[in-house]
Amino acid sequence: MAASQVNDGARDEALGAWLRAVLGREPLRLDLCRAALTHRSAHHDNNERLEFFGDAVLGMVMAEELYRRFPGATEGTLSRLRAGLVSTGPLAGVGVAIGIGPMLRLGSGELRSGGFRRESILADATEALFGAIYLQDGLEAARALILGLYARQLEELRPEAELKDPKTLLQELLQGRGEALPVYVLEGATGDPHEQVFSVCCEVRLSAGGELRAPGAGSSRRRAEQEAAAGVLGQLQQRWRR
Repeated sequence: MAASQVNDGARDEALGAWLRAVLGREPLRLDLCRAALTHRSAHHDNNERLEFFGDAVLGMVMAEELYRRFPGATEGTLSRLRAGLVSTGPLAGVGVAIGIGPMLRLGSGELRSGGFRRESILADATEALFGAIYLQDGLEAARALILGLYARQLEELRPEAELKDPKTLLQELLQGRGEALPVYVLEGATGDPHEQVFSVCCEVRLSAGGELRAPGAGSSRRRAEQEAAAGVLGQLQQRWRR
């Protein structure tokens, strides 16, 4: 037997054991889960399509759960709560909690640069896993997995705090810790003048070192900035909760 076949067999055995621990049962389709954990740097059959699909699954499950939990919350509050949960930082935190990093299949360059610890890669793989679970087991299984992994974050939500918009909350959080204020960079606008979509990036440099960034898009620059601020806010809340 070729060495590559031995390695693939050992990898699948480890993947199966990990999935049984995460799901609490035997995975039905190892091929889907394998693809969900494969970065584009490693193989053409990677997790980008599953990540796209998993993003929609996660967003729908969170929207339904927030709608059910907070019947008095406005549309704006529900949107901000959801954005704070599904942004890169919290999503990567979920991936870390289930140990997704060591299970990733990365190209040699990403392996050398520590891609298994990079937030964007962890978040994308976690979303891709949600998409894979939906496709192999259905919506109820995906919902149960997502809500189980997000249980603590959901319990800690306080909608009353969301009466303030994300930009205000982010500014207050940073000021309270003596950090520099965020910078919003307009990265572009697409579409006809009457229906443009603005793209903005929110950047925060921390005194302890490192920079946090999150994108935002919206029908106005203000809406794009609010979405970007919510993304960075979620990352900071996840980081400073530890």
